[in-house]
Amino acid sequence: MVITPLKDGPNQVAGGVVVQDPDGNVIKEASTVYLCRCGFSQDAPLCDGSHRRNNWSSAFR
Repeated sequence: MVITPLKDGPNQVAGGVVVQDPDGNVIKEASTVYLCRCGFSQDAPLCDGSHRRNNWSSAFR
């Protein structure tokens, strides 16, 4: 698995990923997922593109 924080965007997690809620229920299973870093996503922990609508910028330059 490889985690890459994308500039001004989410964390890209690649390499066979299973995202679970705190109770262990599977939210998403995919080869690549994008996890929210901005805190604006209505689909957290997954990214829904809200970082773009809110002009969020990351600390990575």
